[in-house]
Amino acid sequence: MTEKTEKKVHSLPLLPLKNIVLLPKSIVPLIIGRERSIQALKVALDGNRELCVAAQRDSLIEEVQPTDLFTVGARASILQVMQAPKGAVKVLLEGIGRVKILSSEDQNDLWLANIADLPTIEEENDIEAQALWRQVRSRYKQYVQISNEIPSTILAHVNNINNVSDAADTMAIHSGFSFQDRQALLESINLKERLHKLYGFIEREIDILKTETRIRDQVQSQVEKNQREYYLNEQIKAIHKELGRDDMHADLAALRERVILAHLPEAVAQKVEREIRRLEQMQPMSAESTVSRTYIDWILTLPWYQQAKDRISLKQAEAQLDRDHYGLAKVKERILEFIAAKKFNPDLKRSPILCLVGPPGVGKTSLARSIALALGREFVRISLGGTHDEAEIRGHRRTYIGAMPGKIIQGLSTVKTVNPVILLDEIDKLTNDTNGDPAAALLEALDPEQNKAFVDNFLEVGYDLSRVMFITTANHPEGIPYPLFDRMEIINLSGYTAEEKMNIAQQHLIPKILHEYGVHEKSFSLPKKILQLIINDYTKEAGVRQLEQKLAKMVRNVIRHILVPKKGKKCAASEAANAAPIAEHPLVKITEPQCHEWLGIPPFRMRQLEKTEIRVGRAVGLAWTEMGGDVLEVEALAMPGKGEMTITGQLGDVMRESAQAALSFVRSRSERMGLAKNIFKDNDFHLHVPEGATPKDGPSAGITMCSALVSVCTKIPLKTRVAMTGEITLSGRVLPIGGLKEKLIAAQQYGAKTVLVPLENREEGIKIVEEIDKKGNLKIIYVNTMDEVLENALEQNPFVRA
Repeated sequence: MTEKTEKKVHSLPLLPLKNIVLLPKSIVPLIIGRERSIQALKVALDGNRELCVAAQRDSLIEEVQPTDLFTVGARASILQVMQAPKGAVKVLLEGIGRVKILSSEDQNDLWLANIADLPTIEEENDIEAQALWRQVRSRYKQYVQISNEIPSTILAHVNNINNVSDAADTMAIHSGFSFQDRQALLESINLKERLHKLYGFIEREIDILKTETRIRDQVQSQVEKNQREYYLNEQIKAIHKELGRDDMHADLAALRERVILAHLPEAVAQKVEREIRRLEQMQPMSAESTVSRTYIDWILTLPWYQQAKDRISLKQAEAQLDRDHYGLAKVKERILEFIAAKKFNPDLKRSPILCLVGPPGVGKTSLARSIALALGREFVRISLGGTHDEAEIRGHRRTYIGAMPGKIIQGLSTVKTVNPVILLDEIDKLTNDTNGDPAAALLEALDPEQNKAFVDNFLEVGYDLSRVMFITTANHPEGIPYPLFDRMEIINLSGYTAEEKMNIAQQHLIPKILHEYGVHEKSFSLPKKILQLIINDYTKEAGVRQLEQKLAKMVRNVIRHILVPKKGKKCAASEAANAAPIAEHPLVKITEPQCHEWLGIPPFRMRQLEKTEIRVGRAVGLAWTEMGGDVLEVEALAMPGKGEMTITGQLGDVMRESAQAALSFVRSRSERMGLAKNIFKDNDFHLHVPEGATPKDGPSAGITMCSALVSVCTKIPLKTRVAMTGEITLSGRVLPIGGLKEKLIAAQQYGAKTVLVPLENREEGIKIVEEIDKKGNLKIIYVNTMDEVLENALEQNPFVRA
């Protein structure tokens, strides 16, 4: 291995360069304007006319420090200096060789760089390097032939250079390489490595040039095709004009007539007129013509002034709500308040956006439809579940193929009025990604201060949404983006009690299903006992959606029972039933065996809390899910061990933390309860919540887990048919919980006689009990501390044992 020259160390003035890499054997003209650079040039001219030249890593930096430069640069010779305007200097530099900047010294008005020459490292008689050099020359020749910017004389010049290193640098100088590519070649000291990089850069440039040529040819071909089509279309237009078939002008005239009849706002009319003028200049079959025509059609189909007259009557509204929905007294009151405000001031602009929050199947969507019917307005439902693109709300820009307005504008175009009731369903299911945030787009539509001129990206003109009544629905208020939540008035719809479900089924669901299937009421009899069986054993929900599905299945089986004879019977009865009018079909009274046969094995058999069994370490809690309330058994067990705590039942982090807090509370009260001093040291504790396949979380099971632990430690059994709910703190306070109505309904359905509820839920609890327990079978005890819980949950108070 040999080096081209011996390594030498120099001290030269430092000249930073922006976006320029000076390679050896290259001559570059520069204009120097920075004070330090001009001073470095003067010092070099006074000396041996040599500079150290290095490129800046970031060209935007004006006050350059040595650390802002690449450490590998070039030693340059000053060939010519000329004065330029505004104090600048024009200089011609020639690269001499590669150098490495070892250090630099600040000489007040310039930087002095201590540099070491970097000679090229190459091996003698390296066959691989020779073969690589041949490939580089071949590809560079092809590159020069393809490129129109490199003179062909360069090839002859390169071939006349005997030194491979100098020839490679010359190729790099006369190529379209980037700043980064040239710096990489400058830093390549090993000749073979430099040739490898050079070959790769040339290959890439050849690919780019070929791609540019292909694109240019395609564009040229398309231009020629468009020109040909233009001339042909002009000839066709001329022929049609001679024949009196100028359809396009007739269409445009018809469009202008529609614009006049639509009485568009002035700004919108001007926009449409500009589009029609553009259409006159376009080819009828062009893509742009189709886009403009579609845009005009959307503008003309929108309602700009057509308004449905409100039929605001509080009595009619109340009757409509009662006819469509059973119960929901407080919800109906809130809705009637809103309607009353609209009647008192029809121009009310700051009316709140109603947000109906509740579990699936409780009637949120149907309530919104009833409001529209009560007001005499059109109804539009827009589903937002899974919407993640802002364009779904605000529309697509017309530059995109197949662009359309957003869902709000589409809905208004369908109903043809400017004041419909628009339901934004499942607003808590909005998502966002790289295509924007739909929630942010909804802000403009829902805010009364902004929606007077809502701009859809497709329309590009303002549209007045202030007369639209917006109603939203959600299952969980936590999922609603806060800026939207802040603009809404929340109306909570809780789950139905079993009694309410019975009434809804008898008064609404069964008549509706019989009407849909064409079955007369006299042909269908569903005893109350069977309906109760379906509600308890075949459905598990807060609403009535599953119940409606099961009732529909029962009706279908009744129809089949009427039309299809039993096995072994003749078909005369079936034919007679088919021929008979609906009212003459025989009565089918459904029995319990038929119910099990048609609906199958009950998936949700309701288990009753034990009436007589005395339990140690088994407490009953209450939980809330999307399907309504449920009981939650908690089992605790103590066994010899080392004081470890095991928690099972697929519990979430919050529930696990509640279990740890409960254990800490029990340990802190162990002396008062008379527990052995080493009970927590010599025993392991296992806390388990059955139904392990179901994920569980939340803090409201805190007092339940604590009661189970106290029971197992003191061996005092828990009282039967007692359920509880509440969050526990380390000091033993009982904090309030949510979903109380659903939890109390679950306790009632599962046979609980006593329920322990946090004291802070007292006001809410009193109202709920009045609503769901009119017979007074459910006793509610409000507790504020864990001591009160244990006093009422255990057979014996653990703090006053003998």
